Amino acid sequence: MKAYVIQGGFGLDHIVEVDRPIPTPARGEVLIRMKAVSLNSRDIGVINGFYNPELKEPLVPVSDGVGEIVSLGEQAGKFRVGERVSAIFTQSWKSGEATPENWISSLGSPLEGLLAEYVVLPEEGLVRVPQHLTDIEAATLPCAGVTAWHAIVEEGKVKAGDTVVVQGTGGVSLFALQFAKLQGAQVIVTSSSDDKLARAKALGADHGINYKRTLEWDKAVLEYTQGRGADHIVDLGGGETLNRSISALKVGGQISIVGILSGASVEGLAIVPAILRRAKLQAINVGSRAMFENMNVAIEHHRLRPIVDKEFPFSQAVEALRHLAEGSYFGKISIVF
Repeated sequence: MKAYVIQGGFGLDHIVEVDRPIPTPARGEVLIRMKAVSLNSRDIGVINGFYNPELKEPLVPVSDGVGEIVSLGEQAGKFRVGERVSAIFTQSWKSGEATPENWISSLGSPLEGLLAEYVVLPEEGLVRVPQHLTDIEAATLPCAGVTAWHAIVEEGKVKAGDTVVVQGTGGVSLFALQFAKLQGAQVIVTSSSDDKLARAKALGADHGINYKRTLEWDKAVLEYTQGRGADHIVDLGGGETLNRSISALKVGGQISIVGILSGASVEGLAIVPAILRRAKLQAINVGSRAMFENMNVAIEHHRLRPIVDKEFPFSQAVEALRHLAEGSYFGKISIVF
């Protein structure tokens, strides 16, 4: 089979296509023929050595995908041959609160990822995917979908009439927009692109703020909410956006800290405004298998469809990763096998 690995150093120039034997499932495992994978900004961080400078090579990158079960290992009976499944990002996090031990079981680092024609995984680390979704759409769910679901529904408990601010128009952001609208919330989207804001409004966003033109976007949120502030903010920027998120929050509101696109640390954290607003800062790190299954029920019930920016063939996997690194996408980037 064909696979891509990180080999000989960090960076996209060190993503190499290799031939490997098709793996054999052991007890409790299944063999999956991959149909599609989707990309996350984390994948670039892994490839560039940001997350683990001591990464053991060669390593197959990419954590999200969907495939068809082609054979079962001994005592594997949760799924049937021919079923479509996706892997949960943190393989050992089944339900409840995560533990430090769970963080060593994430796909695409430190565990082998899914950018290969065949993979073997424990059946306990898999979920069935909604039948109405295409392979390309289903591949987008494990990280971006579950992260947004965790933030909006599981932790955020967003309800009808709430105001939710979503930063950007990447995969997590658009899932957060869709899930917030399912809950009956008003949604404000921020972006540097008027075209992307128009597309977000077509998906149901109630208001858009171009943060390049409106630098003090927090004040625009306060104006939109008649001075009350947002009930919930999905913060993907990190270092350069968290203080403005606090400023835009209502008293007792919640910020879901999801991304670090503008930096992994905050200089001059606005502690006094956070105290005055009784701000709840909740970090989100994807989610459990139970969250994934709950999300899939909602997706199937509402016939929700993920937003895919662009698809690439498996032979152009490196080009797909370069497109991701450029940061100009709207929604998810998928690779089809």
